[in-house]
Amino acid sequence: MSSCAATDFSTSTHSSKTVSDPETRQALLQIAVRFNANYSANRDGLVYDRWDSSSRAIISRAEYVRRHVECPTAPGRAIVEGATSSTDRYWRVRYSISGIQLVDFWHYVNGQWRFSLVRSNPNAVRLYELPFSAYATAVGCARSR
Repeated sequence: MSSCAATDFSTSTHSSKTVSDPETRQALLQIAVRFNANYSANRDGLVYDRWDSSSRAIISRAEYVRRHVECPTAPGRAIVEGATSSTDRYWRVRYSISGIQLVDFWHYVNGQWRFSLVRSNPNAVRLYELPFSAYATAVGCARSR
């Protein structure tokens, strides 16, 4: 799959109007399925648009999209398996990629389900905090600058 052809290059959100998400497990599961499909297809702007504010504070949308255009990922198809709530107000969404079990953390904020990169993937947070050239080297991107 050509990641550049499938990547969302826009720097603004896909819609200026925010639509509320139902605050239900079923809605979260449907959103998580789309979120993981977008990630697998390198539609990175759409992925970023679901991040919560603490995750967005780590890297701008434009820089996140740029990094994934320059160094595309191909994690494989994610299969969302379920979601459970907890007392810390975060939902845990279980999924697998190539048989590896993973958990993402989501929470409901101002009528929207939001993904927490900070809780879900602290290793990615550390990578996104690096300058681009160090990021590219760390992820094995041959086109580092």
